[in-house]
Amino acid sequence: MSDLRNVFISHVHKDDHGLQKLKDLLSPKGIYMRDSSIHTGKFNNATDEHYIKTQILAPAINWAGIFICYVTPETKNSEWVNWEIEYAAKQGKRIIGVWEHGQKDCELPEALKEYADAMVGWSGDSIVNAINGVDRWEKTDGGDYGAVPLKRHPC
Repeated sequence: MSDLRNVFISHVHKDDHGLQKLKDLLSPKGIYMRDSSIHTGKFNNATDEHYIKTQILAPAINWAGIFICYVTPETKNSEWVNWEIEYAAKQGKRIIGVWEHGQKDCELPEALKEYADAMVGWSGDSIVNAINGVDRWEKTDGGDYGAVPLKRHPC
């Protein structure tokens, strides 16, 4: 049985290559993603920050049922990634962090630490479980992340 999901994948553009890998990992598990995130194949020439946030990113995040943050060493320093996570949290989206394939532990974006429902390794089963509502925090190897602060709920 296949399951089609509307997803926004937050990432830094340098990591565009990982988006298709993520989709390919999930398709054998029956999860197919329609991705509204902005990437090289769907790039725009907008330069005004307010316009980008209100007219491009916000509608794309609003459309998505699931919000995934593709975590690499570069995501922790991205103001855009943190803004997208915070916006998704305000919209009540399920927020899932997924470690990049082969990634060894790195710092998480601050907003992901605050608002993520789950943080999982590069495992199709773990990601599917997170999409389906299992709140679990894993290290990159799939082991237990340890103590995680309580999730903050936006007002």
